[in-house]
Amino acid sequence: METLRKTAQIMIDEATLREIVLSFPDAVEQPHFEKTSFRAKKKIFATYSKHEHRACLKLSVSDQSLFCAFNKAIIYPLPNKWGQQGWTLFELTKLEKEMIEAALETAFKEVTKKK
Repeated sequence: METLRKTAQIMIDEATLREIVLSFPDAVEQPHFEKTSFRAKKKIFATYSKHEHRACLKLSVSDQSLFCAFNKAIIYPLPNKWGQQGWTLFELTKLEKEMIEAALETAFKEVTKKK
């Protein structure tokens, strides 16, 4: 299993993820437990797990459903109450840049929209 993880092609690397996220206005990077969080207006819109090479994004429930429809094996809700609130996992080893860019922009807009 570890050998498979090491040889898996990384479609989106950590530097590219960071570059995309920090291109959003006022987006900042901060530690969040054992992960990295990306925030706007003091709200987390994405986290990144270096160990799992996976991002977790805050989407609306309807946007979550749309993104998960692409492929539920690589984009799926967190398997708990956070997932029911729109928190969605993205397997970065299996996604192309355009997909994660669209998802990150959607997550950013979700937390920065005026209520």
